[in-house]
Amino acid sequence: MKFGTKAIHAGVEPDPSTGAIMTPIYQTSTYVQASPGDHKGYEYSRTHNPTRDALQKSIAALENGNHGLCFSSGLAAIDAVIKLLSPGDEVIAANDLYGGTYRMFTKVFAKYGIKFHFVSLEKADSISELINKNTKLIWLETPTNPMMNIIDIAAVSEIAKKHNLLLAVDNTFATPYLQNPMDMGADIVMHSVTKYLGGHSDVVMGALVVNDEKLKDDLAFIQNSCGATPGPQDCFLVLRGIKTLHIRMDRHCENGRKVAEFLKDHPKVENVYWPGLESHPNHEVAKKQMKDFGGMISFTLKGDSKAEAFRIMESFRFFSLAESLGGIESMVNHPATMTHASIPREERLKIGLLDSLIRLSVGIEDADDLIADLKAALA
Repeated sequence: MKFGTKAIHAGVEPDPSTGAIMTPIYQTSTYVQASPGDHKGYEYSRTHNPTRDALQKSIAALENGNHGLCFSSGLAAIDAVIKLLSPGDEVIAANDLYGGTYRMFTKVFAKYGIKFHFVSLEKADSISELINKNTKLIWLETPTNPMMNIIDIAAVSEIAKKHNLLLAVDNTFATPYLQNPMDMGADIVMHSVTKYLGGHSDVVMGALVVNDEKLKDDLAFIQNSCGATPGPQDCFLVLRGIKTLHIRMDRHCENGRKVAEFLKDHPKVENVYWPGLESHPNHEVAKKQMKDFGGMISFTLKGDSKAEAFRIMESFRFFSLAESLGGIESMVNHPATMTHASIPREERLKIGLLDSLIRLSVGIEDADDLIADLKAALA
């Protein structure tokens, strides 16, 4: 089944009682049992809900995985993965990752005795020297947030399998339309469903996809026991959003390329970070593991003026200054003071996250209008 067909049909069946073509919103907390224990698979909606079940099957299918689990946010999904570990275990993570992930690792789980190593993963060989008997998990994003670095998933997977480690990949920026980490050896694929999968800036949700049955059972136990599950209304909205994912992503990519090319040649712009540019580090890896290069772009200004970056971001007409990304509307973000403020400045500077760095989530508006907006703001 091709991706566009999966996006519309995978995991979704007509409602057996009415024939409704859209999965109904099962807005119920509990289910009537004919006798104690006779619940036909549904007993309480924290544990299972038919709307959520359909969404979990859909997301798993999109990622070419066997099992999907949805959570109340992307961070709740990450939280479940780290809860697989025990005190004394160690995690190797990219040194360029979402600020909320970094905050969770360092401020929440580190105090429970889990040790995190943050390193550049653009060269997979850098991982091996950190692996010891306590290492249990490699966590990576690709493209990374916000520097758009590309990590070779297959190369990291080879190392993970050699040392019997779990490999988890945050695939939020690429989406399953552009990249399928499970096909390259990942054990866990994570999504902030809030972003491209939902696609309309009206849902907060996270998801995990796995193949291994035991891993699924362990994560499902955490999902149910800790209770960070999404409601059926949100699941319905994401099921609706997924049906146009492939169409939206084509436009995000098309507009992203035009915006990146414009910024690359602008006299006020110092660096443009978009994996589709031939000058981008690991561009060849991106070509190998991605279908296209997405609508996420970061850039810095000549002179690295934070004040000038603020002036530009406050001047847009169509790029909305806001947290989040991946919606149909274009957004602009200042990572140093917004999404990545929890990362100490000295750590941010090590990876090139300068005070003038601006992150764009290029939407699906007309590209000419977006470029005119950028031109006016940068003037």
